[in-house]
This record gives sequence, C-alpha cells and structure tokens, in this order.
Amino acid sequence: MGLRIYNVNPLVEKANYDFGSLSQCEMLHRTNIFAIVAGGSNAKFAKNSVLIYDDVSKKFIVELVFNSTVKAVRLRRDKIIVATVNQMNVFSFPNPVQRLFTQDTRPNHAGLCEVSPSTTAERHLIAFPGHKLGSVQFIDLSSTEMSSSSSPVTINAHQTELACLALNQTGTMIATASSKGTLIRVWDTLKKVQLVELRRGSDPATLYCINFSRDSEFLCCSSDKGTIHIFALKDTKLNRRCTFSAMGFLGNYVESQWALANFTLPPECACICAFDSKNTVIAICLDGTFHKYVFNADGNCNRESFDIYLDGCGEDDSF
Repeated sequence: MGLRIYNVNPLVEKANYDFGSLSQCEMLHRTNIFAIVAGGSNAKFAKNSVLIYDDVSKKFIVELVFNSTVKAVRLRRDKIIVATVNQMNVFSFPNPVQRLFTQDTRPNHAGLCEVSPSTTAERHLIAFPGHKLGSVQFIDLSSTEMSSSSSPVTINAHQTELACLALNQTGTMIATASSKGTLIRVWDTLKKVQLVELRRGSDPATLYCINFSRDSEFLCCSSDKGTIHIFALKDTKLNRRCTFSAMGFLGNYVESQWALANFTLPPECACICAFDSKNTVIAICLDGTFHKYVFNADGNCNRESFDIYLDGCGEDDSF
C-alpha cells in the first residue's frame, strides 16, 4: 500500500512511501518533487486535495484543496495544473504558489489533462476536453497572468467523447482519441489543422494512453485489446495501408494508416506505454510486469527485456 518509485533503465526500485492508497501521482521530471492525490479504500488524506512532497526535506511542502474530487494533476517547473470534474486550475510554482486562473470544462470524469512538459518548449500548452462533445481545448500558458488567461483554442477532433490526449515535447502537436478507440488523430496546435489520421483497429476499444517519442517521429498507444501499436509520424509511408469502403451514396474508398509495428501483451491486462529511446517502447502493466520492445522501419518488433517489478499486486494495491 502506498507509493513506489522506479528507475526504468535499468529497472530498479528507488523509493517506497507509506502514504495510504492513492489515485494519482505525478513527478516533476526526475527531481525530488512529486504530487499525490489520495484515493481508494485506505486513503490517509482528503480526496479533494493535492499534496506536494519534497523528498529531500522528507515533508509535504504544498497543499491545495478543491471543492470536488481531484481527477488529475500535472507538474511543470513553473506551474501546477489540477483537473477536477468541471474545472482546470492553474497555479504558479514554486514561489509563491498562487492560483493564476480557472477554466470551466465539460464533465471530465477521466481527468484528461496534458501539458507541454518543458519550460523551453516551442509552445507552452495545456490541453483538456472542450465544451462541445469530442472537442479539445488548449491554452497558451506563456501568456497567462494572475486571474486571467489567453482565450482557449478549440479543435473539433471527434464525434464522441474524448478518451485520450497527448502533447509532444515541443507543444506543436496534439494527439486525440475518442471513446470509440478506433482512430487517433494528430493535429498542428498552431495552424489547428489535422496532420494525420491513424487507425488502431476496426473494432471499438478502450485506449489507456497515447505517447509521442521525444523527437515526435513516432507515436505509440495501448488499449484493452492487449496490443501496443507504434505509428510513424515523420515518415508516414512507413505505416501499413489498407483501403476501406466508406459509407455513402457513391461508395467511396478511404485509405487508412495502420501501425508500423505492434506487439501483444498478456490479454485483459491494463498497461501504459512510452518510448525509451527512439526505437524502443516500454510497457508497464497492472499485473506487475515490465516489457521492453525494439522495432525497426520494416515493422519488425522484438522483445528486448522482461521483468516483474511488483509481486502480489492485488486490486486494492496502489503503485
């Protein structure tokens, strides 16, 4: 019960904290600062508060309390972003910690909220569901001042509820997926135009995550189908192609871009995935297993390493 922190490459447990059961944890890059939100049946703290912990001083240094349950928290070196069901809250950080602005959202029970990770990024964005069904909004954090913000930009990304969001390192691209889980769309955040549409599959699925590679050349996603899909973004000719018959009077055909490579993990096991190096993807699963795969431009994908990072993981365990 509590929180464990691991180094990924190599896979080593670095710390273990008895904070009770948690619903959220967010590290500030690879620093000594991280945020936690209580959750589950053995919570030691209020579920409507965000606690910032300093591992050097071994104490909590900030507490932010909200009127409703916290759904997500994101940390940057200059800001704290907290999502509740109907609001996005942005605070300055570290000194002083003050509320900069609050933005109302459509009901966001999944806590969808992504932020450009680096203060040196080309665009400093926060992205979250828009008011219209299937839309995504983003705000330029570099132009925010106390109690005000720049006007949100809206992209009508899908016809059903958003299920996943991802921003690349520079904040120039955003990837979106809906609750249907068949398509991932990548957008230019400056021009507000679609760059590419990627097909995860033809059957509906629940997506757990989407992530860009550090150089934005590739994108990966995981779903409840148990398969990790890897797509090419810079050279989309590497993606596999398949022609579908589109519904309509003329019976048009639409070419879809399918994954360059994929690999399958234990069935019915929730997992998240991300890029380690340019051609390496790691997957961390709820059953306590760690997987690392290497892929190439031909679509070949091979497992490089496997490990068990957590033994005896029950449904009430937090990690």
